[in-house]
Amino acid sequence: MNISIPDDEIELSAIRAQGAGGQNVNKVSSAIHLRFDINASSLPEFYKQRLLNLRDRRINKDGIIIIKAQTNRTQEKNREDALERLKELIKSVAVVQKVRKPTKATRGSQKRRMDSKTKRGKTKALRGKVTE
Repeated sequence: MNISIPDDEIELSAIRAQGAGGQNVNKVSSAIHLRFDINASSLPEFYKQRLLNLRDRRINKDGIIIIKAQTNRTQEKNREDALERLKELIKSVAVVQKVRKPTKATRGSQKRRMDSKTKRGKTKALRGKVTE
């Protein structure tokens, strides 16, 4: 399913990046702070519910996704990185896990397992002290 998010639903703001930065550290706002409100978005209800049920530290209790991108030196690359990470997060909830059907071990596999355990036990018993 192809989903597009309008630009007005994503709030991007430039902030100063943390960490070492040399001479530009106090002048350039190269980090990007992305905010996306799940409840107010135009996403289908299925995606909204799956996102809100996610146990992810990037989603706060009000249902707002907050992504901070500061790995790159330029604001443009950080903006692309933040948008890509939002896309990956939304894509991850679209995948529905297959329901696992529990199966029973076959009689042959159970017999082989028990035989190997018996054989191992006998090997270990032979390692004991030799009595005359």
